Amino acid sequence: MQDGSLRAYPLSGKDKDVSVGALKEYWYLNVHDNDNGQIRGICLSHDDRCLITYGGDGNIFTFDLLSEEELPKDLKVIIPPPRSGLEKEKGTEDIRDPDAYTIEQYKQKKEYERKMKEAEEKKSKKREELSALRQDFAFLLQKNQALPKHMQLPREEFEMDRKIFEELDRQRLQRIQLVQKELAWENEKQLIGLQKLQAQFRDSLEFTLTVHAIQSNHQISTYSLLTVSEKYAQDKRQEDSKWEVLKEKRTALKETEQAEEKIRRKTGPVHREVRKATTRYIESRHEKIRRLVEKYDALKAKIMKRRAEWQELYKSKPRDNSKNSKDAEEIKEARENIGCYRLKTATNYTLTEDDRISTEKKMMQLATLEDLIRETKMSMNKEIVSLRDLKVSTIDEIKSLVKEVKSIQASLDVSEHLPIPLIPQLHPDEVPEKIVEYNSDVLLKFKEEQEAKAKLKEPLEGCPSSRAFRHVFLQTSAMEEGHLMAQAADASAVVTEKQNAFGMEKAEPTEMELEILKREKIKNLYLQETLIKKINTLVINFDAELHLLRHKKLKMDVQMKSAALRCLTCCEELLILKKLEIHEDLLEEQICALINEQEDIQSKLKSCLAQIEDRKSEIVMLQEREKALYASFEASLGENNEFADFLTNILKKEVEYVEKEEVGREADEENENEEEDDEKTDEKKSGSEDVVFDDSICPEGCSEDLLLNTIQLRQQRIGIEKALAEEKKVAADLKKEYDALAIKAKEIATSLDTTNRELEAFQWEKLHRMNELDVVVPLRLHQVQCLVDGEVPRDFSHTLVFTNQSLQYLQQRIVDQRNEKIMQRETHKKAKEQYKELLQDKKEMEKEIKRLEEKCNHLMMEKFGRLVDFEAVQVHSVNIPMEQMKVRIMEKEYEHFVELKEWEERILVLQHQLTELTRENTSKLHQLNRFCHEKHQLETELESLMTGQGEELEGTRSADIKETARLESRLVQVTCEVAFLRQQIN
Repeated sequence: MQDGSLRAYPLSGKDKDVSVGALKEYWYLNVHDNDNGQIRGICLSHDDRCLITYGGDGNIFTFDLLSEEELPKDLKVIIPPPRSGLEKEKGTEDIRDPDAYTIEQYKQKKEYERKMKEAEEKKSKKREELSALRQDFAFLLQKNQALPKHMQLPREEFEMDRKIFEELDRQRLQRIQLVQKELAWENEKQLIGLQKLQAQFRDSLEFTLTVHAIQSNHQISTYSLLTVSEKYAQDKRQEDSKWEVLKEKRTALKETEQAEEKIRRKTGPVHREVRKATTRYIESRHEKIRRLVEKYDALKAKIMKRRAEWQELYKSKPRDNSKNSKDAEEIKEARENIGCYRLKTATNYTLTEDDRISTEKKMMQLATLEDLIRETKMSMNKEIVSLRDLKVSTIDEIKSLVKEVKSIQASLDVSEHLPIPLIPQLHPDEVPEKIVEYNSDVLLKFKEEQEAKAKLKEPLEGCPSSRAFRHVFLQTSAMEEGHLMAQAADASAVVTEKQNAFGMEKAEPTEMELEILKREKIKNLYLQETLIKKINTLVINFDAELHLLRHKKLKMDVQMKSAALRCLTCCEELLILKKLEIHEDLLEEQICALINEQEDIQSKLKSCLAQIEDRKSEIVMLQEREKALYASFEASLGENNEFADFLTNILKKEVEYVEKEEVGREADEENENEEEDDEKTDEKKSGSEDVVFDDSICPEGCSEDLLLNTIQLRQQRIGIEKALAEEKKVAADLKKEYDALAIKAKEIATSLDTTNRELEAFQWEKLHRMNELDVVVPLRLHQVQCLVDGEVPRDFSHTLVFTNQSLQYLQQRIVDQRNEKIMQRETHKKAKEQYKELLQDKKEMEKEIKRLEEKCNHLMMEKFGRLVDFEAVQVHSVNIPMEQMKVRIMEKEYEHFVELKEWEERILVLQHQLTELTRENTSKLHQLNRFCHEKHQLETELESLMTGQGEELEGTRSADIKETARLESRLVQVTCEVAFLRQQIN
């Protein structure tokens, strides 16, 4: 409608899909019939002026619609009357066949059939022409072959264009390449999928190999092992590379040392020859010093040896209240090595630092155990693979022997043939690496199996490719065997035919020929029997090797099972350790933190104690200074001094401390105000009102120098007392700090002991949990000695697994302990008697030592007048370091002299070079000066010519211009030469 709405049209029941949309100027309605696939559409303009209908047959009808205003008013529609007899006529049936064609489709189909018919007619005509040409070509070929050979044309002459085949090959290659490009993505996809499957299921495992015996059902298989990961192999390579780098560094260092040694050996004689005359005296001094040093070292070694002997003697001397050190060491060694048979479940069992188990130790133990298991299994796998290779070589050898036997039997009668042993065959599981190999027959067989299983709709069982491979492998081996048998049969048939033909042709053999045939027959029989025995021997030897290796592998299986159980136990222990690792690490961190804090506090205590000692020494020194000050004051007073009390009061008077520079100034001051202030302060401090203590007025009869000295001593006393008070205050503070640090150190030690006890308890708990694990212990019946009423009990929960050797050792140890007890009693009795004898000897030796010391001291006093230390006299007889320094000074002087000579020679050479350069520069300067003079003359001549002959130059301008140009060129040349010379001079 004009308002944009659509009109509704009734649809038939077949219309299943209706779509409505809007174009720029039209509304459209598409009706899709799902039964016959036809599309009918109605298009209506926005202004209701035009109606368009279209159908699937291509017909389009347009209707113009008039509005109510455009309709003529006088238009009258005449409706024709219906036909007569319309009711009797039968209505046209609608086409309801969904496959029926529309008119347009019928037209298009007819046109297509016409074109195809014309094309087929053209093809048939071309085929007829080609068949006629082929017949003509075949006729020509037959005609050519009928001709004599010298008249026949070669086949190449019949080729009209040789490039046609090349073009065909090129097109075929292009088509192949196109197909390869189209299938490249699919090929790459399948290849990546195959690689993923191989990496997931095959590359992670090594092939399991099974070797079968030939004459029995015994077999032996390899261990299934995982391949070594790249990371593990890389870590191994890195470790090996580290060791190689270290080895290379060591070899490089050795090479450099050897090279330096060679250089020293080469250059040493040269330097000795050069310095022979000058260094002879230095070497003699060195030799002298060396002899002195040797003498000094011998004396020192003798003295040190004597001191060491005395020290050892004093060390061996036991204390009065101490026990024998040798006995104590023996007791300690016995306690450590006597053997503690306490169980891990005992309450008093303790673990040492080395016996404690951590996660790292357990992981290392587990990794080591796994590596040993893998190495053992790999060695056994190598032996089994070598056994398989032995079987392959044995089969090849048996095949060659069977072939020889068959060739020998071909020359013997059938009745004389011995049964040939069967050739052993390789089983499919003996060559597992061939399972993944395939060919076209295997793939076709696999395809047939897949199609058959797809038809039967049965699940896959096993690997079809492996079954196909086994089938093909067995089939090929059987075919090879049949082929060999057929060849042998053919050979024997040919030989018999030849013999028959030869017998038919020849007459009866002579006696010599019969003898030769008999010998050959005996020889062939012997060879036949020998070869068959050899075949049987090879088979028996291989089976024996397999039986031995199988027995060895059975023993190894027991060991591997025990190792696997041990690995399982280690894994369970590792899980327990990982659960407890966090708490253990926390305790260890606390212990480490406490230890570090304790070390810091100990260092602070040591430093504080050292400061306290320093302060104490300072206090003692200040006290000594104070005593010395009073002693000097007493000495300055002298005896019977009238003013001793006055000066003593002045010395002890308390005043403010003044530096030494101001002491004299205070003594000379005469200001009355300051005197009064001093008197007031003195009265306040001393508490006395006596005016006699005025230190500014010297009493009559007293020396002014003595007064000034007393005032200075007072200032020194006040300074010493002040410093002493400060030192005591600092010492008190340090003592307080030391006490606080000591208290803190005790607290840290207490907490450290508590944490250590917690760690011990935690270690006990960890050990208890690990002891709760069930461990498999394989035992044999003869090893079980826990019998109840002569029978093995059913419950072994309260029993202990203990080795027979340890049990026998404990039983023997009881007897040894009894014997040792008797021996120790006898030894103790002898030791008592020896002790009494030693005490008596000690008293006698002390008396002898005292007598000898008195004699030695008496002799020294008689000879030297005093006691002399002979060791110091012997050692310090010669000042060896001073002699060495003198020799070093001489060597340095000689080196400086040689170096000075070299520098003087170099200075002479350089001076000579400087003289030569100076001469050269001087000559160049003279040349420059000459050129400058010449330039100046030329310029003056040019000016004179230009000024004096102005009028003449006007007439002869051409000649002057030439002369000017010549002079200018000469000037330019001279300028260039001057610049060049200056450059050379610079």
